[in-house]
Amino acid sequence: MPEKPDLINTGIIVSVRGSVVDVLFKKNLPAINSLLYASNGAVVIEVLSHLDTQRVRTIALTPTQGLARGMPVEDSGGPLKAPVGKAILSHMFDVFGHAIDRQKAPEELQWRSVHNKPPALARRSTRSEIFETGIKIIDVLMPLERGGKAGLFGGAGVGKTVLLTEMIHNMLGHHSGVSIFCGIGERCREGEELYRDMKAAGVLQNMVMLFGQMNEPPGARFRIGHAALTMAEYFRDDEHRDVLLLIDNVFRFIQAGMEVSGLMGQMPARLGYQPTMGTELSQLEERIANTNSGAITSIQAVYVPADDFTDPAAVHTFSHLSASIVLSRNRASEGLYPAIDPLQSNSKMATPSIISKRHYSIAQEIRHTLAQYDELKDIIAMLGMEQLSPQDRKVVGRARRLERFLTQPFFTTEQFTGLQGKLVSLDDALDGCERILNDEFEGYAESSLYMIGSINEAKDKADKNTRMES
Repeated sequence: MPEKPDLINTGIIVSVRGSVVDVLFKKNLPAINSLLYASNGAVVIEVLSHLDTQRVRTIALTPTQGLARGMPVEDSGGPLKAPVGKAILSHMFDVFGHAIDRQKAPEELQWRSVHNKPPALARRSTRSEIFETGIKIIDVLMPLERGGKAGLFGGAGVGKTVLLTEMIHNMLGHHSGVSIFCGIGERCREGEELYRDMKAAGVLQNMVMLFGQMNEPPGARFRIGHAALTMAEYFRDDEHRDVLLLIDNVFRFIQAGMEVSGLMGQMPARLGYQPTMGTELSQLEERIANTNSGAITSIQAVYVPADDFTDPAAVHTFSHLSASIVLSRNRASEGLYPAIDPLQSNSKMATPSIISKRHYSIAQEIRHTLAQYDELKDIIAMLGMEQLSPQDRKVVGRARRLERFLTQPFFTTEQFTGLQGKLVSLDDALDGCERILNDEFEGYAESSLYMIGSINEAKDKADKNTRMES
C-alpha cells in the first residue's frame, strides 16, 4: 500500500448521503482527487469538489455503512494510486491495488497516481499495421489496427463478452507483449471464469486483471479503468512493451459516472446522462495511445441500451475508435455467430493504402453483395424467391453462402456447441470469400459452409453429409 504522510491532516464528517460524504477541514483543505480514510481506514473516499473554504464533497469508493456525522477523517496526502512493476503480472487486483486472487501478494511494487494526463502530441506515434484476430468476419471486413482502439457494440445477450473472450483466447498465444483485462461493472462470475480459463491456458504470466464489478459502489467502478490505464502506461513507457488492453464494459464506466454525477447533485443532460460525459470518456480514452516506446491496443465491449445506436453513450464512444464492430440481434436470431453486422461495422484500416488491394476489393465485393441481398429481402418476404430475376437469385445465393462461411465456431463456446473452435488466418479467410464470390461453391448446400474454419472444410462436410444421406 502507498505510504501515509507523517503529518496527518484530519477533518470531521458533516453529512452522509448514500455514497456522497461532506467533510469539514478547519485548515489545510485537501486537493481535488485526494484520498481520505474514515472509520479507521475501513471506508475510503475521494475528494471531487470544494464546497467552500472549509468543506469538501467526496464520493465513497467503498460501502459507507457505519459512517456518521462527527466521525474523524484522515487525509492520505495524495490521490488514489495503482501498483506497477513486473511483479503485478499474473495477478488480479481491485481498484485499490489489493490482490484478490488468493495468491501471495506481489512484492517490490511502485505506486503511481491513477490520474495521469494523456501523452503529449509530440510523443505520440501512429502505426498502420493489421492486428489479426483469427476471426474471419473481423479480419476480412473490419480489420483491427495494431495500437488502435476497437469497440464491440451490442445490446444485451448478442455475444459481446463471448467475442471479447474469444479474442483474448486467440491473441494471448501469439501476442508478445502484456495483456491487461479490465472488468468495469460486469458480473463477478464472468471475471472468475475468465481468470480460471486464462490460468488453465497457461497465459497468466503475461497478464494482469482488474475488476470493479457491479456489486461495488459507483466510485470504485468509475476509477477502475484509470487504474488499468496506469498499469498499461507503465509497461508501455518504462518496460517499452506493447500492451493489449481489454475493457468490459465501457458503458458501465459511463453509467458509474452518471451515478456519481447524480449523487453530486449535477443537472442531468440528455436521457439522464451526466453533462460531463464527453470529458470523462475522453480522459479515459485519450490515455490509450501509441508512443515511440510502445503501443497500447485496446478492444472494448460497449453495451448499447435497448439496441439504440443513437444513445449518447454509444455515440460518444464511436468517435474515439478506429474500428467499430456492431453486433446484431437479427443475425443472432438466425444463428449466424459471431452475430456481427457487416454493413453497420467499419474500420478505418479498410483502405487500399493500408491493406492489400486484393483484400480491399474482396471486402468491397462482399459488402456490395450483402447490401444487394439486404435490399431484396423485402421482395422475397412478400413475393418469394420465384419472383426474382435469375441474376438476383444468384446474388441471393452468393450472399447466403458468404453469410454462412463468415460464421465460425469459437474455442470459448466448445462446451455449449459441441463444435471444435477454429482459428483462421487472414489468407485462408480471403481465399474462401474469393472462391465463394466466384461461384465455385454454387452447387453446395448452405449448411456445408456453416460453422467451418477454412473453405476446404466445406468439401469434407458436403461429402460427409452425402454419405450420411446415402
